Amino acid sequence: MGEVVKMTEAVSVSDATLRSFMGYHVKRAMSVLQADLNATLKPFGLRMVTYSALVMIVDNPGMRQTQLADALAIERPNLVVILDQLEERGLISRDKVPTDRRAYALNPTEQGRALCAEATDANRADEDRLLAGLSKEQRAAVIAAMNLIEQGGEA
Repeated sequence: MGEVVKMTEAVSVSDATLRSFMGYHVKRAMSVLQADLNATLKPFGLRMVTYSALVMIVDNPGMRQTQLADALAIERPNLVVILDQLEERGLISRDKVPTDRRAYALNPTEQGRALCAEATDANRADEDRLLAGLSKEQRAAVIAAMNLIEQGGEA
């Protein structure tokens, strides 16, 4: 059953048709998760995309910019802006790859590792708070369903 959404003009509208679609529920849930994550990351001076890039670099030191762009599904020119921000803050370094003059290896600095650990702890605690109504099994089922959707429905 759809919920009735109250508009500011005292006109009620129904989103019942939209609520019959998984994508609509995913979008609404993502909006909540993203707003919450942004609020959690703000004290660290990070946004979802800069945090994601930093985590990937910390977890995969030496990865190349093209690998990071592919992993995060970010256009390369947009990634350069993100990496510039992280590098300016002293969180990562871009080091030339000796075997390929066009490529850069991405490495976290000690400051980057420390900030990443703090932000990840805060993110984990906040997500636990936000998802407290879901059991461990329900969380696992949601993640499994999202992974299946991401793979195009093929197990």
